Amino acid sequence: MTKILLLSHSKSMLNSLSERLRFENFDTSEADNITSATEMYDTNNFDAAIVDGVMELKDIGLPTIVVAQKADVNSAIEALRSGAIDYLSTPIDMNRLLTTLRNIHSDDIPTEHLRTRTSRHNAKRTNYATQPIIGHSEAIEHVRMMIKRVAPSDARVLVLGENGTGKELVARWLHIKSLRANAPFIEVNCAAIPAELIESELFGHEKGSFTSAVKQRKGKFELADGGTLFMDEIGDMSLSAQAKVLRALQENKITRVGGDKDIAVDVRVVAATNKDIRHEIREGNFREDLYHRLSVIEIEVPPLRERRGDIGLLVDHFLEEICSRHNIETKSIEREAIDILASREWTGNIRELHNVVERLVILSDTTITADSVQMYCKAK
Repeated sequence: MTKILLLSHSKSMLNSLSERLRFENFDTSEADNITSATEMYDTNNFDAAIVDGVMELKDIGLPTIVVAQKADVNSAIEALRSGAIDYLSTPIDMNRLLTTLRNIHSDDIPTEHLRTRTSRHNAKRTNYATQPIIGHSEAIEHVRMMIKRVAPSDARVLVLGENGTGKELVARWLHIKSLRANAPFIEVNCAAIPAELIESELFGHEKGSFTSAVKQRKGKFELADGGTLFMDEIGDMSLSAQAKVLRALQENKITRVGGDKDIAVDVRVVAATNKDIRHEIREGNFREDLYHRLSVIEIEVPPLRERRGDIGLLVDHFLEEICSRHNIETKSIEREAIDILASREWTGNIRELHNVVERLVILSDTTITADSVQMYCKAK
């Protein structure tokens, strides 16, 4: 059962959140100050923390979700820069909160792969739940073989594939099977961060380097020191940021924004993109020298339409996982229903398939029939 630490000055917020989360089968502990939270942290193996927006993130050694009484862009940016995995405002969107919490826990994965209990200074070293790579198709077996061969080395890897194919999963398994497995796995989505913030996100900043830089902050490269940095959607990074990443890879050194001191880092970089990177180079959107630095090894993750034989295995896996999460008996599915699912194009790949299976679990009876698939999952 996922254990959540709730931290807020508001008794009503603690009570209402605790009641709802326990109803959703989470185990909660409540604290109304940092001291109490610290004592609880020292004696419990929490999976995540939900904190009042006024609390200091640096004092919570856990994946943290910030809840603010009033949405504010600056505080959201600061919270995410400080390591929060999500930022919500009241009234809380419970669907989003539950999704975030469920994405950081899995009872099917060995504990040593889920997290390393560290000092609060190294709290962001947490490795989140890593799902198995499902399938026996030739294409997916090739991906497994590449991971097995490449992971023990420190070679940089470029993971290619469409949205939803599982590029992040490949990156996580490269880390888990590497000699760096007990060190941090840090990820950054280059497409989700505004261009003006990406350098601070990657390299950190010094206090006073820009208006909202009220304290010194380490970037992703420093946080990943000794471990793996996963740079997702690298093809969306600005050219100016690409130049600085290239320097970091060439010299194994970074400089914080507003600083003049070189900081040595020992980081293995795994990058991923859904773009045709060679086309981006020809168009002048991506540096060819950076491409060659990143692509010592390339792993192509196949789209679901090229591994249709794996769809039945994926559906069975998702049925068990989703039914367990919703606390219902695992539902069965007719062969004809699987055949219909296997015939679809799956432009959203595994992510889309997972959503469809969850929809069928919620809307269907004990057995998912071909009629259910036709009714609730019309082909696009």
